[in-house]
Amino acid sequence: MGAFSYCRAYNPVQSRIEKSAFQTRYGCPADLGDATSFLQLKCILAALTPYNHADPEVNVIKRTFCFALLTAICAFLPRASRAQLVSQESAPREKEQILWQKLEATISDVDRNLDGVLAVAILDLSTGQKYLFHADEVLPTASSIKIAILAELYRQAQQGKLKLTDLYTLQQSDLVGGSGITEALTPGTTRLTIRDVAALMISVSDNSATNIIIDRVGMENVNALLDSLGLTHTRLRRKMMDLKAAGEGRENVASPREFMLLLEALYRGRVLNKQHMEDFFKLLSVHKESYIPRELPEDLRVANKPGELEGVRNDSGIVFTGSRPFVISVMTTYLRRERDGGDAIVRISTAAYRMFDRLSRASEYGRVISPHDTGNP
Repeated sequence: MGAFSYCRAYNPVQSRIEKSAFQTRYGCPADLGDATSFLQLKCILAALTPYNHADPEVNVIKRTFCFALLTAICAFLPRASRAQLVSQESAPREKEQILWQKLEATISDVDRNLDGVLAVAILDLSTGQKYLFHADEVLPTASSIKIAILAELYRQAQQGKLKLTDLYTLQQSDLVGGSGITEALTPGTTRLTIRDVAALMISVSDNSATNIIIDRVGMENVNALLDSLGLTHTRLRRKMMDLKAAGEGRENVASPREFMLLLEALYRGRVLNKQHMEDFFKLLSVHKESYIPRELPEDLRVANKPGELEGVRNDSGIVFTGSRPFVISVMTTYLRRERDGGDAIVRISTAAYRMFDRLSRASEYGRVISPHDTGNP
């Protein structure tokens, strides 16, 4: 028998019999890897083993050396084989992780250059993968808290406690600073549906409209909804423009993680039925001046609510990017320049969109096929 006589064509049945005898004879691990690894191991053994086993030159030292070498090979080959298999199976997933790492690098760069405090939470609604950066920091929400107020309004409509078509007559006592459109309406005669009032709260962040909705649903019920979802750090503590309450420390607060979880719960139908959920997101998707969609395609659906206070810039929402929609919440505070906070949100949301857009349109290996594909096949 020649030194490499084992390196013949692979026979699966014979191989299983040989592997069992091989393991018994040489004391190798039970897992000898795939067929290629097993054949390679037998070839090496044949090369190291003399033709005549009775040859007196095969002394104890030589046998000990061969056994040690074979033990090392047996330990190595199965691991190498498994690693190769894992690498092949997880290759597409690993490519996605490279994109996540690049997004993380972008956010780290934004944070490094921002004179203030930055906190971020991003969730892939298709895979559940998250990116969290200071995401449990509790920060002022500004008008972003209106997402929770709107959610409670729709929950009560679903429960039959109110109707979105109910009419409300605007009162002079309703008007507060930062009211926008309601300040131009005539108190005492202007009548709006509750849904219309909510639309003003979301689209132009009208503070008078917001306070009307808070009075209708009850501040304690908004917080009860949040408690039911386990969001104990997100609190509605005051009405809009209540400077006395703010001065006493009763600030409306949340963390990026909890905004992310609230939006996910709404998206997955854990709060509202399909009919009310769809109308909720329709209202939240109304065009508005905000940061998340600023550099994104105009026809892209974004359901979000920004918030602004002195030293504070926030935006939280869902970006409906093809087959890879994602939640994003970016909150900034202690800003030396508020504009820098807004620019930080724009840069992060743009980077996140570019990643999810590619993931949405590409195959698992990254190939994008579109009607305008100009690449060579």
